[in-house]
Amino acid sequence: MSRPNRKIAVVHDFLYCYAGAERVLEQILNVYPEADLFSLFDFLPPGERGFIRNKKVTSTFIQRMPMAKKFHRAYLPLMPLAIEQLDLTGYDIVISSSYLAAKGVITRPDQLHVCYCHTPVRFAWDMQRQYLSQSGLVKGLKSFAAKVLLHYIRGWDVRSSNGVDVFMTNSRFVGRRIQKTYRRASTPVYPPVDVERFTPNQGKRSGFLTASRLVPYKRIDLIVEAFNAMPDKQLTVIGDGPHFKMLKAKAKSNVRLLGYQSFDVLRKHMQTAEAFVFAAEEDFGIVPVEARACGTPVIAFARGGAAETIVEGQTGLFFREQTTESIVDAVREFEVMGDWDATAIRRNAERFDAARFREQFAGVVESEWIQCNAERNRGTGMLPMTEARATRWGLGRIPVETPAAEEEEKAAAVAMK
Repeated sequence: MSRPNRKIAVVHDFLYCYAGAERVLEQILNVYPEADLFSLFDFLPPGERGFIRNKKVTSTFIQRMPMAKKFHRAYLPLMPLAIEQLDLTGYDIVISSSYLAAKGVITRPDQLHVCYCHTPVRFAWDMQRQYLSQSGLVKGLKSFAAKVLLHYIRGWDVRSSNGVDVFMTNSRFVGRRIQKTYRRASTPVYPPVDVERFTPNQGKRSGFLTASRLVPYKRIDLIVEAFNAMPDKQLTVIGDGPHFKMLKAKAKSNVRLLGYQSFDVLRKHMQTAEAFVFAAEEDFGIVPVEARACGTPVIAFARGGAAETIVEGQTGLFFREQTTESIVDAVREFEVMGDWDATAIRRNAERFDAARFREQFAGVVESEWIQCNAERNRGTGMLPMTEARATRWGLGRIPVETPAAEEEEKAAAVAMK
């Protein structure tokens, strides 16, 4: 794609692993390989920097704080201040990949700031009670201090959203969260899934599978409890995390916890499972799409991104309540539904491939840049208030300027004199 000469900055919250948000960052950098990269901190080891094209990363003062590599979460109170210190004045387009602080960078009125918002800060908004409960901060002095901090984070989070010109998001579900939190509209661009690495297997399928980091909000405990109640059904759990020992102790003989496994092992289990079980309320849910790319139907909680990507009765089945009983009922229903069309399930997953993401993402950025650059060339130093942008900002329809309207305005001004 031929593009005019302009300087682009990409800002990502932080860099220390390769997870869902980093997959998005990888594709953003594939769209704009010339972009400079910024982050709160960068602790990626030398051998794991391929997805950022081995770019040099400009980081903040948190990078140099004591023990930041191991205890970076302790510096949460400083992250809003830190991100605001990044100097982006030399760039035409600023793209933030944000689920915490990246969108808070400060930009000029004549710069275009496009934010791919993975979610507003979940632990400070609608999931605050869940996070406090899981952290043992329900009451006491530490609980009070945590709530004061989250109150501060919420205020800054809303304020920083005002510096964004255009919001993209990973699902309509998160789009509703953005509307509720920031009172801003957004364009859904589903995140990239590497469906080419996940292929169907024509062999025999047996047993059920779930795969996830074993942390509380993933609700793997509910899945294990459900299969404990169905001793005639086999469940395999792939993944590691703080809840591994607890789940291992709880699991009965028909439930196997394998811990962390290589990609090849994970893919093989996805290819041979009867169904993939997913109990989390996720913003999008990449792993269920990967399972469907293997032709495997998904039994999922009917909230979050999964509710948008699964076609019930064709590529999977929903349970409506996040309870053990609801999962048991869904598995029982699944087993009487007969055979599933692996080819159709795979075809559904192909809608979320990386090429589609790059095309849609670039389409939004480039169309906004055309409008922004046109106004810059007019010398106003402000983004044009088109009807589309007015709608995103909740301003409703805007008046259309015509020569006749301009003449009437001038005549009225003369009469007043």
